[in-house]
Amino acid sequence: MAERMVGKQAPRFEMEAVMANKEFSKVSLEENMKNDKWTVLFFYPMDFTFVCPTEITAMSDRYDEFEDLDAEVIGVSTDTIHTHLAWINTDRKDNGLGDLRYPLAADTNHVVSRDYGVLIEEEGVALRGLFIINPEGELQYQTVFHNNIGRDVDESLRVLQALQTGGLCPANWKPGQSTL
Repeated sequence: MAERMVGKQAPRFEMEAVMANKEFSKVSLEENMKNDKWTVLFFYPMDFTFVCPTEITAMSDRYDEFEDLDAEVIGVSTDTIHTHLAWINTDRKDNGLGDLRYPLAADTNHVVSRDYGVLIEEEGVALRGLFIINPEGELQYQTVFHNNIGRDVDESLRVLQALQTGGLCPANWKPGQSTL
């Protein structure tokens, strides 16, 4: 039986990553918390696929909006940092990513994917999961769905803004509307 994660402290992580400047470094939840940032952590199955680049580049194209909301975006798959870099160095017209505005992390040992409940054990890849974690490290939102469907960046931003209101947001709430 799956254990509830929302409303609890998010599993801590530190992973190797390809940063926006294409250098290798590490990303961690602790670092984001120390910097009083929200974390938008999303998992995708693997590099050099077909749906993944559409959502990864869409998140990058809208990165300024996440940044304006004091959020750090981190993409994660079970591929290596070297595969990530090769994909980033591949032009978008060739099914690559081109330049990204946020890091892609490598969960090669599958620990983080397992901790967040998105690992498909028999395949060694992650489901599409998106987790929003507040600056205190509390997991406030999670969604996990089939790998055939890409994420909606508008919805990710809407949920982040709703969480940041601190109020009760009714169905179909949009930024700028009143809360309950």
